[in-house]
Amino acid sequence: MEMMLSTSRPLRADARRNREALLTTARQIFLSGEADTGVEEIARKAGVSVGTLYRHFDTREALIEAVYRQEVDGLCAATAELLDEHAPDDALRRFLLLLVDHAAIGKGMAEALESIMMTDSPVFDDARTRMAQSLDQLLAAGVAATTVRSDVTGRILLRAMGGICEMRATDGWQQEAQQITAILFDGLRVAGH
Repeated sequence: MEMMLSTSRPLRADARRNREALLTTARQIFLSGEADTGVEEIARKAGVSVGTLYRHFDTREALIEAVYRQEVDGLCAATAELLDEHAPDDALRRFLLLLVDHAAIGKGMAEALESIMMTDSPVFDDARTRMAQSLDQLLAAGVAATTVRSDVTGRILLRAMGGICEMRATDGWQQEAQQITAILFDGLRVAGH
């Protein structure tokens, strides 16, 4: 008896719209601090049934992961665009500021993200790896242009940014994080640039 192998087919247009509506709605809810909102309410606000939500996301945690992955996808996709539109050192500076913005989004989603921190989800390790790779790409471009130091890796720079963004608990943290990021960036530049 021959087994049929299922192939991954692209989502139909209506299914794609439903999935995007769920992700957009969940993102808005989580960022507004309503992390305890149930799947029924998320589905209702997205204009779909709970069954539709569960067809796209097996669990509430899977939805939260998908929202976070989408945020990381957008952040990492900015790398190529920044390098196309700006000098390498300016592209790096802009990306570092995007990391601060990403931390602000993470702060808004913190409660929701806590629910997946206790699982075996690789979402955070994957995100850190991808962000470090983006930083490596930006650093390499800066090194090639002789505007950025060559002794720093994306992983180290990401750790430094993590330390800067840990201040999230204080009022005005984002502005302070941007100022500290500017100081860090100045330390990455080659003298005379």
